[in-house]
Amino acid sequence: MSKKLWEASEFIKKTSNLSNYEKFIKKNYNYKYYQNYSKLLSWSLKNSKRFWNSIWDYARVNGIKNEKFKLSKNLIDSKFFINSKLNFSENLLSKKNNNRAITFISENGYKEVRSWRDLNKNTIKIVKFLKSINLKKGQRVAAYMPNTIQTVESFLATSAVGAIWSSCSPDFGVNGVIERFIQIRPSVLIICDRYYYNGKEINVLERLNEIVKKIPSIKKVIIVNYPGKKYINLNHIKSNKIHYWKDIPSTKVDKISFEKFDFDHELAILYSSGTTGKPKCICHRSGGVLLQHLKEHQLHCEIKPNDNVFYFTTCGWMMWNWLVTVLASKASILLFDGFPMYKKPDLLLKIANQEKVSLFGVSAKYIDALRKSDVNIKNKFKLKYLKTICSTGSPLSNDNFEFVYKKIKKNVHLASVSGGTDIVSCFVLGNIFSPVYKGEIQNNGLGMDVDIFNSKGKSLLNKKGELVCKNSFPSQPKKFWNDKKNQKYKKAYFNEFKNIWHHGDYAEKKKTGGYIIYGRSDATLNPGGVRLGTAEIYSVVEGFEKIKESICVGQSWKNDVRIILFVVLKKNHQLSSNLIKSIKVAIRKDASPRHVPAKIIQVEDIPRTKNGKIVELAVKNIIDGISIKNKQALANPEALNLFIKLDELKY
Repeated sequence: MSKKLWEASEFIKKTSNLSNYEKFIKKNYNYKYYQNYSKLLSWSLKNSKRFWNSIWDYARVNGIKNEKFKLSKNLIDSKFFINSKLNFSENLLSKKNNNRAITFISENGYKEVRSWRDLNKNTIKIVKFLKSINLKKGQRVAAYMPNTIQTVESFLATSAVGAIWSSCSPDFGVNGVIERFIQIRPSVLIICDRYYYNGKEINVLERLNEIVKKIPSIKKVIIVNYPGKKYINLNHIKSNKIHYWKDIPSTKVDKISFEKFDFDHELAILYSSGTTGKPKCICHRSGGVLLQHLKEHQLHCEIKPNDNVFYFTTCGWMMWNWLVTVLASKASILLFDGFPMYKKPDLLLKIANQEKVSLFGVSAKYIDALRKSDVNIKNKFKLKYLKTICSTGSPLSNDNFEFVYKKIKKNVHLASVSGGTDIVSCFVLGNIFSPVYKGEIQNNGLGMDVDIFNSKGKSLLNKKGELVCKNSFPSQPKKFWNDKKNQKYKKAYFNEFKNIWHHGDYAEKKKTGGYIIYGRSDATLNPGGVRLGTAEIYSVVEGFEKIKESICVGQSWKNDVRIILFVVLKKNHQLSSNLIKSIKVAIRKDASPRHVPAKIIQVEDIPRTKNGKIVELAVKNIIDGISIKNKQALANPEALNLFIKLDELKY
């Protein structure tokens, strides 16, 4: 058995949200009180309808509840809370006092605080403005924004009127943004004039004309100035569609009547990481996301009213949505924008200390970088209010589990989590009843029948296999945008195992009930825990005349993943340093800095199937030292030999 690193005291367990929830369902749902997570998990799986009803009641969701469910064997067809109604934003804006709701801090130290009262007023102000420009229920609002309070207010206002939110981080290049937003035909674009990263100012407005030109559905553009800065020069922008954030009229009203929408009403569209074609537009339901987040925040992460919650994220990652919904638990949130190690490696922990953060969420990559910086946090920061550290994005190594307890804080709940954009939530995460074991995520989430399968669909224990979910849950996507008869949806999750959600993560279930996530089992790239599609890289590389074809994969590297691009050059051409530089510059510009390969390597051939499809997964497995079982499906299996034990991949 793995080494036990931490266990909550009996006092912490007895005063926990999880314990209060057990008492609640004992009183209202005829459940026996055990203070035992595995028994609670078992009850939640055997009594799905009663469990999700209890989450609605325990979290005091503001809405009209109808307890009608349709739990189908065909999981994609399941329905929760049929004919129930709620307003997502109303549930996040229930507090209206002068306590802090949101704190924003930029990498250079600029700080802005929004009270609950002002958050309500500002959201109402934007709601009135959106209605004045005739934004209707079901229309899309696209945001090309950094992680600021104004972004959160825009999201809340969009949801409040029943429109559908979609966002991209400003480090995405023009092509990456257009490729996503053009599919959903947004009526409104919200864009910041600039952002900052590692001391560098990046002008975003230089991209605006091209975006508006390429996406004709955009009728209105709202330009936001970066917090603490005056508007950047706007002389080059020529459009009658423009409105300025500063000109949106203020309001004295701090209360409105929120229209309530169906439980399955579309909340937001997030984007998948496709290996072929454009990123898939995953459409999420407001009620399902709200319930799932309330469950995770209160029962798994022990978030309580007046806590201050931080997660390092951009607006293009699902963890941003997860963080914002913390407001529904009446806790405040902390937003950081910029480089997390700007001028000092422990910048985020310094901020966490000064802002009395109770939950500190970061990527596994950040914790690893912190460990390698050799900073002794314990001697610098008391972190008195810190109860929980969450890690996600990629597997947290054994060394980094130990590092958290040795160098950051001894008495803290290290709750590593794993889920995805696909469900805007987690399959596996933490709980306060169970111990933390080195290298393991503590458990699967309540109501989530997670398992590990082999290729034949048999359950595995203490062996690596495919992470699956065997039951339906409220935060399953409602649909993929523009996906006739759910063809893409079914192919993405239900092709591998019949009526079983196949997530594409390579994982292992332990006897403790915990999980180890080993990374993606498909060809999706996952550097630093951010899922990226190869299609965006290919679209850039195809523009280089000297390159005949290419294949892009993720290589397991130092407890993370790095992007490797292999290229086949046309006759009489060689891969020069200038060509490598040109490829990287183009990918950075047209896709994003995250898409830039760590290595670009020339090869003579690329393996492909007999129908001509390149086999990314086979190449990925070869360079990671995993044997290939189905070579007979390849038209040129000998090409695999070109990727074995390459010197360039050893450093």
